[in-house]
Amino acid sequence: MNDQDLHVLSDLSIYNCVRFGPYKAMIYEDQQDVREYTNIDIAREAAQLATGLQALGIKKGDRIIVMMLNCPEVLIAYQAIARAGALIIPVMPLLKAPEVRYIAENSTARVVFTSPVLLPLLSSALADVPTVQHIISTGNPEVQATRTQSTGDAGSRSYAIHAYSDIVIQGEAGAEHFLSSKDAVPVAEDDIAVILYTSGTTGRPKGVVLTHRSLISNALGGRGPERETRDEGHTLAVLPLAHAYGILAANVFFLRGQTIVAHPRFDTSAVLSAIERHHIVSFAGVPAMFVALLFTPDTDKYDTSSLQTCVSGSAPLPKAVLEGFEQKFGCRILEGYGLSEASAALTGHSLEMERRPGSVGKPLPNVEVLVVDENDQPVPVGEIGEVIARGPNVMTGYYNMPDETEAALKNGWLHTGDMGRFDEDGYLYIVERKKDLIIRGGFNIYPRDVEEVLSRHPAVSEVAVVGIPSERMGEEVKAFVVTRAPVDAETLLAYCREWLANYKTPSEIEFISVLPRNAVGKIDKKELRRQHVH
Repeated sequence: MNDQDLHVLSDLSIYNCVRFGPYKAMIYEDQQDVREYTNIDIAREAAQLATGLQALGIKKGDRIIVMMLNCPEVLIAYQAIARAGALIIPVMPLLKAPEVRYIAENSTARVVFTSPVLLPLLSSALADVPTVQHIISTGNPEVQATRTQSTGDAGSRSYAIHAYSDIVIQGEAGAEHFLSSKDAVPVAEDDIAVILYTSGTTGRPKGVVLTHRSLISNALGGRGPERETRDEGHTLAVLPLAHAYGILAANVFFLRGQTIVAHPRFDTSAVLSAIERHHIVSFAGVPAMFVALLFTPDTDKYDTSSLQTCVSGSAPLPKAVLEGFEQKFGCRILEGYGLSEASAALTGHSLEMERRPGSVGKPLPNVEVLVVDENDQPVPVGEIGEVIARGPNVMTGYYNMPDETEAALKNGWLHTGDMGRFDEDGYLYIVERKKDLIIRGGFNIYPRDVEEVLSRHPAVSEVAVVGIPSERMGEEVKAFVVTRAPVDAETLLAYCREWLANYKTPSEIEFISVLPRNAVGKIDKKELRRQHVH
């Protein structure tokens, strides 16, 4: 089996097994929960789970939410959903009930995969969502039995809760042909594979529509040259698998034949311990992770000499952090650039490429990237303009948002909203964001989302939200508030926490008497930053 045989996501696990033969593919570590999986285990369980989903009545085109802490079942569920012909809806487990409810309603999801700790939140979020019929939860049988008995306590709730293991067992017949697509529901390369919701400037999350072709092409580009043998080293997986970057990293894993050491969350001590214990040679992360590791004391207690290569994405990595990390750990960091609308990656570095400080590398194979002026005309080398791109990895649009789709895919090119420049050798440099997007620890936050919540508080008259520099997180969220009644910052922060994911909640609120405006009366955030952000 070779690259030309890859057409849809469910081909990845088959390719991995046929191409590389049996090997230990995943080691999962979460305190006392330590499990090992071969690549054969993963492919077989995905086939069984797909059959189990079909037994629940899942048909081609149905939407299935996967909202789980990082665990092997996420990776297996993605493969199973694709094999069943359904659509994957990844949802960050950090989101709050109103955000989850919107995604479930907008996507008309029928099934939700989750972790036991998230069941109470989902009970609230999905109480009034009529399309959701099944929740499938991991965890021990005692937890499952308790949750199953509680189904129906709320009169408007009509879904059933199942144990993940039960659905796998019900699909045992699917294991017969698990190393082929014989029993898979037929899907085409240009069928939708994933709808990935990302915060929108309108206050509504936007569903980024990605096809099987988009995701496969991006994974092939991220992998690099085709391999005859698998990568022998262990790689550490701490990126959220509901994040576009995490999904890309997971898909590349199948193509490289690596052994993944997976953790449910990022923790510096656990990461350092894993590097030493498993002789980790690589890991992909976001700048906040590299900052945390760089400034962790007593790292010399751990043997991290095996670490060779790290990949950084989702946000710019400060040069001082890159250089300090490489010096401290004796490895190399490769930076890339992309966004959810491009299946995660547009450009990247390879070990063979020349080092260009501050660059995010060159366009991936089959991806075109231009830097243009306001009329979409290419600017000369070295000049700054908006970064636009096209290629098989680019989304087909935003789900049920034709106006937003037309604006983003103007003239067939994805308009990223990021400002950048090319050098004379074709290396791209991201200079700044055209919009007011805040990237905190690798997570995208649109100020409008936060402003919408704060403006609903009865004591708030006006609000403007901006990103402020943070050595640890890249950026933090700061809200400038004009009040109409007495209120303190902690009250407003508590209000935000009720409606927003924690990573979207401001780290700081400053009360001011008036917001600066431009000539047409629009709030001038550039002037606001000039006056108040130092």
